[in-house]
Amino acid sequence: MGFNLSPDKITLRQPDDWHVHFRDGAMLGSVVAPTARVFRRAIVMPNLSPPITCIKAATNYRERIMQAVPEGIPFTPLMTAYLTDDLLPEVLEKGYRDGVFAAAKLYPANSTTNSAMGVSDMGSIYSTFETMERIGMPLLIHGEVTDKDVDIFDREAVFIERHLEPLLKSYPDLRVVLEHITTEHAVQFVEASGSLIAATITPHHLHINRNAMFSGGLRSDFYCLPVAKREHHRLALRRAATSGKPCFFLGTDSAPHPRSSKESSCGCAGIFSAPFALESYAEVFDQEGALDRLEAFASEFGPIFYGLPLNSDSITLKRHKHVVPDTFTSSQPITPDQGLIPFHARESLSWRVVENG
Repeated sequence: MGFNLSPDKITLRQPDDWHVHFRDGAMLGSVVAPTARVFRRAIVMPNLSPPITCIKAATNYRERIMQAVPEGIPFTPLMTAYLTDDLLPEVLEKGYRDGVFAAAKLYPANSTTNSAMGVSDMGSIYSTFETMERIGMPLLIHGEVTDKDVDIFDREAVFIERHLEPLLKSYPDLRVVLEHITTEHAVQFVEASGSLIAATITPHHLHINRNAMFSGGLRSDFYCLPVAKREHHRLALRRAATSGKPCFFLGTDSAPHPRSSKESSCGCAGIFSAPFALESYAEVFDQEGALDRLEAFASEFGPIFYGLPLNSDSITLKRHKHVVPDTFTSSQPITPDQGLIPFHARESLSWRVVENG
């Protein structure tokens, strides 16, 4: 295979998704397929209820995911451990050395969906970071503080200054992915931090700013955490994603929620981007005149950072204007209150993944 770009067609190395939520139960059976059909591998988030905090739980969850993969599609879920205040470092080390855990995820307690059991005190788990640094295990971070006196639009920047900078000074050889970055500050921090620090960028943070949540009313389908920020931050993220810098790579943070959870007095945070994620990224790279850099961002920089081989298969997108459906359809039955709204619903995209080139 080889990269091929023409005005109306892109063939690139098959990409990976370095941040995705599959949930569990009936939802799991519905949402794995759109990711597996496009992405060869995916880093699977561990924030279930209860969360993935041991090797057995990760192994069982991986088996449930594989049962939901459509027959004949080669797909590898890469499992992660959910860090808590009392998770033993030995568990992480054994799981990583045995090939069960690809990374460990740090959720500050109460920072997002199913994060109540997350880390309440960074200082209490420094022995965990020491172990991870020694064995080369990547630390994936939801980088936000949760203090009520910190504005929600400032929580990423405050986390970097208050927690991430001291952490990296204490453990300079720790491999860190700052997940789903949303600010110009985060872009600049990652760019200046050296080869052991990387960041994932979602499709929705490249397309929307915070106005989207309030356009014509309260739009819960555009509510995610970290929340979208001001327009200058969105533009900074677009420059970063299309820059060709290896510290930035694809991570959709696709996060499905049933309608009953999105449309409520306390709606859940998350945007379901998986069904048209690659097309969404292609739209941005096309608009920025950087389609020649899409393959590196989507298919190369992630595996290089994780020390994994590049995929050998390819995938093709053709320029074909189409409207994203109102709702996501699945081979698994979805009741009305479970219905999923895909990112870009009722919007036009200019690119479409095709199966046979």
